[in-house]
Amino acid sequence: MENNIKESVSIMVRVNSDIETVWKLWTLPEHIVKWNNASDDWHTTYAENDLQPGGKFLSRMEAKDGSQGFDFSGVYDRVEKYELIESVLDDGRKVKTLFTDMGEQTLIEQIFEAETENSVELQRFGWQAILNNFKKYVEKA
Repeated sequence: MENNIKESVSIMVRVNSDIETVWKLWTLPEHIVKWNNASDDWHTTYAENDLQPGGKFLSRMEAKDGSQGFDFSGVYDRVEKYELIESVLDDGRKVKTLFTDMGEQTLIEQIFEAETENSVELQRFGWQAILNNFKKYVEKA
């Protein structure tokens, strides 16, 4: 019998910005392409985001040298403005992103189901690096 239980991974970052700004920069495609990468040798070349239950999202992530790339995509299950985004990736894994308004700061926590191709630690590192890059982008804006 196959074990279909996926390991959940939790990451977080505290952004020095108000919730309205954080939400806008997190959700608008013209901003997503500017922060959605785990390292400087990767970038997001295209993004679309229909932020509503049943809406689809897609980010095209590519190595800057053109050697590899993939689509990160899925469908939203639940969206509560300034608080919560729940989605299911195209491979069936679930992602929950929580936003906590702390006045001049916003806490972002993501809980995602790990895939089986890469180690959990590698996935945690990559997702955390993207969150850290988001923080850096927002705080420079």
